Amino acid sequence: MKEKILIIDDETTLAEMLTLKLEPKGFEVISARHGGDGLKMAYQAHPDLIILDVMMPEMDGWETCRRLRELSDVPILMLTAKVSEEDVVRGFRLGADDYVKKPFSMQELEERIRAILKRSNGGDRELNSIYDDGKLKIDIERQQVFKEGQLIHLTSTEFRLLSVLVKNQGVTVPHDELLTEVWGPAYLDATACLSLYIRYLREKIEDNPGEPLYIRTKWGAGYWFASAQMKKN
Repeated sequence: MKEKILIIDDETTLAEMLTLKLEPKGFEVISARHGGDGLKMAYQAHPDLIILDVMMPEMDGWETCRRLRELSDVPILMLTAKVSEEDVVRGFRLGADDYVKKPFSMQELEERIRAILKRSNGGDRELNSIYDDGKLKIDIERQQVFKEGQLIHLTSTEFRLLSVLVKNQGVTVPHDELLTEVWGPAYLDATACLSLYIRYLREKIEDNPGEPLYIRTKWGAGYWFASAQMKKN
């Protein structure tokens, strides 16, 4: 079955060009010209990935992204001419999975699409393992986290970050390795995004995010995940 991509962009010419380029690559492509229509199509068509323009009239990409996240965890790739650190952090905070700066090459866009879909479809399935210390349970294959028996909602980005840390539990994972594993090599300088998502994870799984027991900081180096035995030390 073809993977379905929804393009939400008010530039008709760009949407048509993307459709012409992506369909021969094996994707099914649908499009919407406005954020409101995009939300309806996302709800009805259940796309595998959404390409979302930031600058749109009526409802911009930021608001559309926020509302999409209320509907599902579908991966969102944002198209924008604005890629300052502040804009990138804002997008990630709202739930975007990646950015592509305008103008862009189709080769770059296709590679980013495939990388996002691979992660979304379980690119880390080889990690087939479960961490369970009786209080916190992390099922990597099913992408589920339970705290004291209660299911904790994580975004796809948050879960990828947690998975990398759990896979390397007890070992400090450098900042650049985390950024590459979770967001890709284009984000090696986005340390502010990494800090933001570490904070999000701590707020969801730690009893006291200010004094984390699971997700530890190695100052100037990276982060590491402490198992139940390690937390006693």
